[in-house]
Amino acid sequence: MDSTHVQQLSTLSGLRLPSGCFITVEGGEGAGKTTLISELEHRLSEAGVPVVTTREPGGIAIAEEIRGVILNARHTAMDARTEALLYAAARRQHLVEKVVPALQQGAVVICDRFIDSSLAYQGYARGLGMEAVWEINRFAIGETMPDLTLWMDIEPALGLQRIHRDGARELNRLDLEGLRFHEQVREGYQRVYELYSERIVRLDASLSAEQVLEQAIVAVIQRFAR
Repeated sequence: MDSTHVQQLSTLSGLRLPSGCFITVEGGEGAGKTTLISELEHRLSEAGVPVVTTREPGGIAIAEEIRGVILNARHTAMDARTEALLYAAARRQHLVEKVVPALQQGAVVICDRFIDSSLAYQGYARGLGMEAVWEINRFAIGETMPDLTLWMDIEPALGLQRIHRDGARELNRLDLEGLRFHEQVREGYQRVYELYSERIVRLDASLSAEQVLEQAIVAVIQRFAR
């Protein structure tokens, strides 16, 4: 990590949006979202920035229960609409119980996945239609949208290889989908990126963790230094 970028992070300590800054991290399976979020939290905290990290689905007790239902590898019969509605329900509870209060207190909230995941996975890859999934989630999130989204773009085959090679976590229901499904997820993310390019920054997640972190830091600086 270039020391210049670490020093630049200190400029973020003086930047506050009226209700805090909401950063989301998106990407397919095995992109490295958890590692990036942990490192970003560390760097921002070093710069004196109050940070709250969380994840979707999950982050609070009710949403974690829903997560267990959605990702359970035994639940292969789950209907695509049921899946979309469960994600939206978990998202709503997570927002009102954790994300919005933290933003109102002026914290930087970094969330592993948000509405873009639903658009890419259920809207595009599951074939429900991105507009239909957007309407479900608009009801769930109200006016809350990220200030910055970091899309960790990776070839699906490489991401899945990382998961199976590293054995870092137990395989969930989405990990067990075929390669074509994950390729469609990536295509979905590309569509979302094209629609919301003013909010989303693409990161090359095939690079090393340090290089991805550097890309993310530059994106944060460029977005919030303005």
